[in-house]
Amino acid sequence: MTGFGRAEGALGAWSWAVEARSVNGRNLEVRFRGPPGFEGLERAAREGAQSRFQRGQLTVGVQARRAEGAGAVRLNLEQLERYLAAGEPYVAAGRATAPSLDGLLALRGVIEAADAVDDPDAQAQLEAAMAASIAAALDGLAQARAGEGKALDGVLGGLVGQIGELTAKASALAEGQPVIFKARFEKRLTELAGEAATAERILQEAAAMAVKADVQEELDRLRGHVGAARELLAADGAVGRRLDFLTQEFMREANTLCSKSASGALTAVGLDLKATIEQFREQVQNVE
Repeated sequence: MTGFGRAEGALGAWSWAVEARSVNGRNLEVRFRGPPGFEGLERAAREGAQSRFQRGQLTVGVQARRAEGAGAVRLNLEQLERYLAAGEPYVAAGRATAPSLDGLLALRGVIEAADAVDDPDAQAQLEAAMAASIAAALDGLAQARAGEGKALDGVLGGLVGQIGELTAKASALAEGQPVIFKARFEKRLTELAGEAATAERILQEAAAMAVKADVQEELDRLRGHVGAARELLAADGAVGRRLDFLTQEFMREANTLCSKSASGALTAVGLDLKATIEQFREQVQNVE
């Protein structure tokens, strides 16, 4: 979900540049930074992002400037009076010197540039032109993210293939679980009960343990999840959240498989399976 888009524009005495960036995020979060006096652009940025994306942390920034000498300046007397009132007690107490005129004029908000806000029609035209540049930057970001997605397609498909292969390997090893349980229980019961350990009891207890440790349901669900993942990767549109959920299901079945394992070989496959699923989870964070 990482990407970058940029667009520039100009209208009359104004020129601007828009940059749109994104990084991974479970949900869609949009942050906007724009020039003062153009608060309406934030809505354009948010609506534009929501119409194009479903996930990711997006930052949209607009930098605008007016050509020197193109507009007048004005003195904000109210702001100036506030500064004077705030400093008067300190001057009267001898703790500060009286402010100079050039110092006062340099304070934030005392001198303001007269911008297009004074002309509603010009302001509307200017904001519309800037909003078009925001849309262009977001389109560029969408293209960059789509390119990243195509590059990830092969990686994700390969990881799903590995999960399928490990599931098949685990299935083959799981067929030997009942025999392992029977041998293990027979040895233990013989040590404890000696000749009292009948073959019938050994078979009954081993069968009960084998049922509790049966992993066929987990393997069936893993195979089903592999098929679902392949379908999602082949589908059009945003699938990131569904792949997130599917990854959780993958890991749940792998954890249960390891907990029920009766052999070191099956446990080793289960651990490999968990490691591959974790790699898949990390890559899914890049998917829209």
